[in-house]
Amino acid sequence: MTEKRISAWVGDQVFDEEAHREGIVSDVKRDGTYILREIYAWALTWTTQDPGKLTVTVPRQDRIKRERKA
Repeated sequence: MTEKRISAWVGDQVFDEEAHREGIVSDVKRDGTYILREIYAWALTWTTQDPGKLTVTVPRQDRIKRERKA
């Protein structure tokens, strides 16, 4: 059985295979550029134009639930 890959979107925590680091998708521009930020630092950002290299590690809904419990 094959595993279905979830497409990354704003608010998802992802692993970026190209950058070799984890972050949160903060925006997706019209040209397809994904803007990612460090998990614990809003000011540290990077971009990618290949969403196929992003693996969702924590979906947005799970992050919201976790933050509400804290």
